[in-house]
Amino acid sequence: MTSLRVDGARLSVHLQGEGPALLLLHGFTGSNAMWTPHLAAFEGFTTVSVDLLGHGESDAPPTPNRYRMERCVDDLTSLLNHLEIERVAVLGYSMGGRVALQLALRAPGRLWALVLESASPGIDDDAEREDRVRSDAALADEIERNGIDAFVDRWQALPLFASQSRLSAAAREELRRQRLRNSPVGLANSLRGAGAGQEAPVLNRLGEIRIPTLLIAGALDQKYVALARKMSDALPCARTQIVSDAGHATHLEQPEAFDRVVREFLREHIDAREGKEAPPCQ
Repeated sequence: MTSLRVDGARLSVHLQGEGPALLLLHGFTGSNAMWTPHLAAFEGFTTVSVDLLGHGESDAPPTPNRYRMERCVDDLTSLLNHLEIERVAVLGYSMGGRVALQLALRAPGRLWALVLESASPGIDDDAEREDRVRSDAALADEIERNGIDAFVDRWQALPLFASQSRLSAAAREELRRQRLRNSPVGLANSLRGAGAGQEAPVLNRLGEIRIPTLLIAGALDQKYVALARKMSDALPCARTQIVSDAGHATHLEQPEAFDRVVREFLREHIDAREGKEAPPCQ
């Protein structure tokens, strides 16, 4: 584990392996620790697992604007520059998927492949987006008022994560411990600055992303299955993988299936052993 300072904030980064670079982006309340069980599946790649601001061991600035999506993308671009990584594949889960989409749109020359797990292109309806901003602001206030323990209890009880009740007691407890390690100020300001309602929807811009893209969703998560299919229709170079018997967190609920489809997709598009890129998507 190492720490790098970008734009006045410290990011915690875990580097492992050798070969073409793979940037791993966690979801809200997550950290780079969520990828640890999957790193062996990505042998042949240099994995770059980042704690986004307000999460894990990274800084939790007191100003919500520091968490905005454009600042996050700038942070990641600076991180790649510091690590002397010219091009990278990006795997993003949930909130990390939104970040990955923005990175692909703002710095298209830096990516050679994109994997989106349970990701959203943003909220199209203006009123719905405004409602989300208000609900995220209220939740942020609640986190700071009631503390991280109460928030994690509420978060884990969301219907979105209902299928995780089938995980082992040990797995559920480890997930809870990981969430509790986050900063309440960091989570609150992440909601205020980078919540789903804060950014303009990008569905109508997905045609700009002309790199191989894999969309993953769990079959039990019908909302994100529909979003994956909608994005696949808009992306010129995309395929969709619906994983059976999994909900929102496919990587957690069906890890072997998740690792297999990601590994096969990445290896299809680059010769990891020699670092030769596949032909660009047309």
